[in-house]
Amino acid sequence: MADDAYAGLVSRVMALLIDVLVLVLGTAAVYLVLVEGSELMLGGSPSWVRPVAGTVMGVLPTAYFTLAWWLTGQTAGDIVMGVTVSRANGERLGFLHALLRAVVGLALAPLWLAGMVTTLIDGRRRALLDMLFGTVVRYGGARTNLQLL
Repeated sequence: MADDAYAGLVSRVMALLIDVLVLVLGTAAVYLVLVEGSELMLGGSPSWVRPVAGTVMGVLPTAYFTLAWWLTGQTAGDIVMGVTVSRANGERLGFLHALLRAVVGLALAPLWLAGMVTTLIDGRRRALLDMLFGTVVRYGGARTNLQLL
């Protein structure tokens, strides 16, 4: 497989499922530390703890995808699957580009998933989200056996 081969449907869906698992665990950790931790240590939660925990849990998915795509081009799922998100010319996404891609993808999550079907017919295996934001997902970095799927 060439280093710039475009990632297919199964690799991308698997990466997204791993990311969902990371976010579920991260959200649970925030709740346990802030809410349950304050109740355990203080014998009750101050009135500000639950709203702060809710805000952090609500922002976590957007922050996760934005920072991962901006800083490295890879989420945890992308790392496991050996794929990288970049601009079509190979450059890393800027902060605003990564933020908008994350916000739109998360706000329209069913469309994000359904839009992955276009990877089966597009020459660069782009999903609708990629077409909208001028991005591509390529294999690169460490290879895993899961990429063979």
